[in-house]
Amino acid sequence: MHARADAADTVPESSTLWPDDIFATLQRFDVRQVPYVPDAGHSKLIQRVLGSSTMRGIPLTTEEEGVALLAGAWTGGQRGVLLMQSSGVGNCINMLSLIPILRFPFLTLVTMRGEWGEFNPWQVPMGSTTQGVFELSGVKVLRASNAAEVPAVLEAAAAQAYNALTPTAVLLSQRLIGAKVFTK
Repeated sequence: MHARADAADTVPESSTLWPDDIFATLQRFDVRQVPYVPDAGHSKLIQRVLGSSTMRGIPLTTEEEGVALLAGAWTGGQRGVLLMQSSGVGNCINMLSLIPILRFPFLTLVTMRGEWGEFNPWQVPMGSTTQGVFELSGVKVLRASNAAEVPAVLEAAAAQAYNALTPTAVLLSQRLIGAKVFTK
């Protein structure tokens, strides 16, 4: 038998504001295109993007499409950010090779699964290797483990990606996103 702790029971109220912090930072960096695979962890941020008059949310069928879309956005003079869950990172491995060849800014925000009290065994393998996959692919990894870290981490990541053309991934911890925790 599993006892479920609702996200509201495990995540402080202040941590629910991090999507607003991310949205504000993306606006400051003039991000225009936001490809995403639907994800509960990014749902509030996705809603903000879809309601924006300056950003375009673009639903994807698979995460690697987002890497190519960001290359095209840059070629067309726009900045973008890819939103995905850690389970989708493995889908991007071949496409990540475009980044050093084409030298375009790459920023991705990844909601982590397979960590803190994960209940779904399918999420654990990719969740435990996400950072290594990015690093082996030449992508710098920064991590936000709590809501207070989000503004500074995203500011640093966006500056690296857009100003220094350093491919950067921000991993948003499972505790931060408020994933349900199941125990025996």
